[in-house]
Amino acid sequence: MRSRAAPVPSRQRRSAVLDDLFLDIDGTNVPLELRKSDRARRLLLRVDQRREVVVLTLPNRVSRREGLRFAQGNRAWIAERLASLPPRIPFGPGERVPLLGRPHRLVHVPPGSTARRGAAWIQGDEIQGEEIQIAGDPAHFARRVQDFLRTRARTEIRHRAERFAAQTEKEVRGLTLRDPSSRWGSCSPRGELSFSWRLIMAPEFVLDYVVAHEVAHLSVFSHAPRFWALVDQLVPRMDEARRWLKVEGAALHRYGA
Repeated sequence: MRSRAAPVPSRQRRSAVLDDLFLDIDGTNVPLELRKSDRARRLLLRVDQRREVVVLTLPNRVSRREGLRFAQGNRAWIAERLASLPPRIPFGPGERVPLLGRPHRLVHVPPGSTARRGAAWIQGDEIQGEEIQIAGDPAHFARRVQDFLRTRARTEIRHRAERFAAQTEKEVRGLTLRDPSSRWGSCSPRGELSFSWRLIMAPEFVLDYVVAHEVAHLSVFSHAPRFWALVDQLVPRMDEARRWLKVEGAALHRYGA
């Protein structure tokens, strides 16, 4: 997601939410979240697609009033960004959701209509059409779809992380799934990896790349040339995956509530 910025010097080292306000954008009250950052050197304005919130980050030396004036002056840009957001697709019966890049239709299976155990499963094939079938109370349908996707994401990501770690003779000390709005994965200095569960909806070569990227940080904790050389060694379609994320990645946030 592109953002607007204005340069301002800064010396601070902490970040905190300052305030929650609203901006009048073409007659609609759009939430505005003000943040203070010790690392920010300029005012930074962006639209959080997942939450549909405008986020304004202020350096410590910039006043709240000055920040609001900056946001007000960029209302046309904000309106353009909001208008460009893809429509949300709920986890509801009949909707289509990608799983490893392939579209799957969501199907509700009424209680008692199947002998199959479990709340969710895959039915069909690529030729006939693939479905994610969800059994049980329709009131829990959306939650069970997300639970299914998160479980599948954990399995697919862990398998890849362990494989890439073995190739680089490193150890993954922990793996968590989250739903961040601005990054697909991260690696801590302790060797703990974190990923967006939404990656399960991306094509396999994209998932391969993101996992390889974070595992490579276990060997090179920077983006130095040797880091990229290692990622390229682990996954042959690195450049293609990076382009896919840049163009298509934001759309993964439109699925679900």
